[in-house]
Formats: sequence, structure tokens, C-alpha cells
Amino acid sequence: MKTTKAIKNRLEQKRAAQLKQLAGIGPFVEGSLVGVQHPTCKHVAWRLTFKVKGKTRTVYVPVDMAQEIKAWTREYRRLKTLIRKVTRNSLALIHGHVAARRAVSRAQRRNI
Repeated sequence: MKTTKAIKNRLEQKRAAQLKQLAGIGPFVEGSLVGVQHPTCKHVAWRLTFKVKGKTRTVYVPVDMAQEIKAWTREYRRLKTLIRKVTRNSLALIHGHVAARRAVSRAQRRNI
């Protein structure tokens, strides 16, 4: 029983740390920033591409905002990664709880 509590505490600590990291997420935007070089122009035109109801949408991004938007897309990827990690730990807590309850139930049946 002690190992189950230790595992639960470890998972809860990891999840709490990841939730704190979520609080530090800055501005974000879903999508990919793509630079498009036109043969007739010297500069790169920036486009933000994303999906809406399964359809690809593209938005023009001004050159002076490109670096800022790139940081926003990076933050979005970081957010998705953190969400996956928190979900994984939450699922592990659920599975651990179910396993612990079954173990207690089996022990009670043996003692009867």
C-alpha cells in the first residue's frame, strides 16, 4: 500500500509542476508560420496557416510581426506538449486509483 501512495504522490507532484508551467505560457496562436519567396520580390512574404472545421485557412502576416508570430506558434506547441503530459499523469492517477481499490477489495475477500 505504501508504494501505491508513493507513486500517487510522485504523479501528483509531476502534474502539479506541469500545471505551474501552464501558468507561464505566454500569448499563443495555433498554426504554422511559413515564409513564401516570390520570384518577382526580394523579400519573403509570411503566412500563418491553420485549420478551421477541417479546412486549411491562411492569413497574411506582416514582415515586422513575423518573429513575434513565430514565438506565438512556439508557445502553442509548448502548450500542446504540456497538456499531453498533464493528461498522461492524470490518466496514470486514475489507473493507480482503480488498481489500489481492486487490491483492497481482493485483500478484504481473502480476510473473510
